[in-house]
Amino acid sequence: MIKTILQKDDPALHKVCHPITKFDAKLAGLLGDMTDTLKQSGGLGLAAPQIGILRRVCVILDEDETTYLELINPEILSQEGEQEGFEGCLSLAGMYGIVKRPMKVKIKAQDRTGAVVEYEREGITARCFCHEIEHLDGHMYYEHADRLFTEDEVDKILSQSAESEEG
Repeated sequence: MIKTILQKDDPALHKVCHPITKFDAKLAGLLGDMTDTLKQSGGLGLAAPQIGILRRVCVILDEDETTYLELINPEILSQEGEQEGFEGCLSLAGMYGIVKRPMKVKIKAQDRTGAVVEYEREGITARCFCHEIEHLDGHMYYEHADRLFTEDEVDKILSQSAESEEG
């Protein structure tokens, strides 16, 4: 079922989420709703607090762009390197900030059955890991950005950058 995505000023987005302790049909339903909502939104990741559920659960579109990673009680094990770029959020629609993140991130989480899983990703998926796990701790990406840009401003900046690289 598609859920409403809460926006920036909703108090649920600024609270620390509780760990999942029951791996049951209710959790499976939550994961299904989150995946459906993420697919419909066109986003790359969704954390449970973004739909008003204060639990440590997130769903991320993997780098293959077809697989959805279900992360329960995720934690970052290691991070390497650095990347800087525009980042947006479904809970701050139409706005973007320039954010520094690690280039490579290794995480540990549980799957829907409670089994421990580990993933190591680079680039955009590594960025998503950090972004979604921050949601679980009540934080949002704009806390790392000097300012926010509209979609039109981002398009203008990126096209100017492409022109200067060509010229």
